[in-house]
Amino acid sequence: MSLPAGATVPFDVTVADGEGRHRNLRELITRPAVLVFADYTCTTLCGPVVAFVSAALERSKLAAKDQFQLIVVGLDPRDTAADALHMRRANLEGNIALDRITSFVSVDETTVHRLTEALGYRYLYDEDHDQFVHPGAAYVLRADGRVSRVLSGVGISGDDIRLALVEAGEGRIGTLGDEVRLLCSGFDPAHGTYNLVISRVLAITALATVLALGGGIALLMLTGPRRAA
Repeated sequence: MSLPAGATVPFDVTVADGEGRHRNLRELITRPAVLVFADYTCTTLCGPVVAFVSAALERSKLAAKDQFQLIVVGLDPRDTAADALHMRRANLEGNIALDRITSFVSVDETTVHRLTEALGYRYLYDEDHDQFVHPGAAYVLRADGRVSRVLSGVGISGDDIRLALVEAGEGRIGTLGDEVRLLCSGFDPAHGTYNLVISRVLAITALATVLALGGGIALLMLTGPRRAA
């Protein structure tokens, strides 16, 4: 899977939600989002990936109400709204907050190809087993549809998805601590994870030490004893 430079979700494509309503992605994506492709009748990879991503979002401790959204796009145009609902219930039932901000959408074959091409997502249809062969990837999008990061959908952690969404939020979500962690971390695109970069930690620590010393010296100069006139 090779992410094209400046990859962006085409906002003008039309999708159908579980209730049969047709909307374009410009209307659907209103804040940082996680997008996952899935075959709604898949019995091997797709269900676990949706489950892993959902669990990671819950562990991220971000507010599902207004800080992110989850979008699952059906890979197989033959899947029905009932198929999408079955996968939704199997993986989100019991998590009311996450269920409310999640959209399971269906698209036609032309739209599937357009979306996957835009994101560099490669998949194959296995006729012998009537299933799709595809990577388990979670695309983290900015509110304007630009791809911020691509995470591994298998074994994804709450920390990684939190950092990715904070990064995609461009300062609008998360805490100061999250921003510091981003400064101290490097993203590994090969594995779709964030890793602590020791050189960055040392540089930030050194800078903090210099600033603290400088501030202390300045304070001493301002408050030190003065000679009587």
